[in-house]
Amino acid sequence: MSSGASNTEYVSARVRARKAALFTDEDYRKLVRMGPSGIARFMEESEYEREINELGARFSGVDLIEHALNRNLAKHFGDLLEWSEGRLYDLIARYLRKFDVWNIKTIIRGIYTGTPAEEFQTDLIRAGELDDATLDRLLEVETIEDVVELLDGTTYAEPLGDAREEFEETNTLVPLENALDREFYVHLLDNLGRPQEGPEAKYVEFLQAEIDFRNARNALRLARSGADLDPASYYIEGGVLFDESELNQLVANPDELVDHIADSKRYGNRLSEALSRLRDADSLIQFEHAIDAALLEYADMLSSIHPTSVSAVLSYILAKEREVENIRAIARGREVGLSESEIEEELVIQ
Repeated sequence: MSSGASNTEYVSARVRARKAALFTDEDYRKLVRMGPSGIARFMEESEYEREINELGARFSGVDLIEHALNRNLAKHFGDLLEWSEGRLYDLIARYLRKFDVWNIKTIIRGIYTGTPAEEFQTDLIRAGELDDATLDRLLEVETIEDVVELLDGTTYAEPLGDAREEFEETNTLVPLENALDREFYVHLLDNLGRPQEGPEAKYVEFLQAEIDFRNARNALRLARSGADLDPASYYIEGGVLFDESELNQLVANPDELVDHIADSKRYGNRLSEALSRLRDADSLIQFEHAIDAALLEYADMLSSIHPTSVSAVLSYILAKEREVENIRAIARGREVGLSESEIEEELVIQ
């Protein structure tokens, strides 16, 4: 890991400017009432102007929106790495590997469901370490075995290979997806130790929160999957909220799961609004959206404590990612004729 000097103040200032330009709740309310062409015009008058103009001759409608979103996201996160130096660069780069995991999961899901690559390739977020050539080759393969083979030499090949037997026994993607998550989170905390104070302590605190909420999400997914899977084998170490035995007990009871979060010293007082949304969630997707909103809220809280720190950068990454997901959900919802209220249920808004 690089130990050179970080340029945190410079990057934090650039990030604040970028965050101020993100869409507001009012913008989303406007977009929900528009069709795809109206959404594209709205985007053209925002941070997405360049991408909409460059891609407008080749794509239209939802395709234009999706390609513009993905290109803009990759550019913005690429900018973060370009701006950053030393230790800050390392901390950001290791976090952006989450998009490698996202992309591999997306490709595996496409293979599992028999979906043609052209139907899900716009879901890829080209902001991690896997280069475009590797991702394009992965889009061409037809089996999970081929994916593992193509990823040989990366950190993901071995855990995916180890999870293949359970995938084949259960015919569920949970073992493969969890293997990717565990690999990502294990390396996310490499060499960080447990600093007790200062900006890096907040970075570790954020990562612990993400692991805690990932464990909560996995527990509920396992409970709803109906598959005969051992919850303990899907536990991700590094968080502070659950140990393996607690998670086993909470898997089947969402209310107790929320109570466990609410009763914790770390999250109970800081996430009261988000926790109330968790309690009101009556479906897995609503619960997952509430978890996403809780993590956004927690990241914002940490970045407000250290506004000139890597926490501020992470808060922006989450918020930008969420903006892209919200705009995509609105565009897709309008395309298939969902009502405004149905689309609003798909959004994650703090």
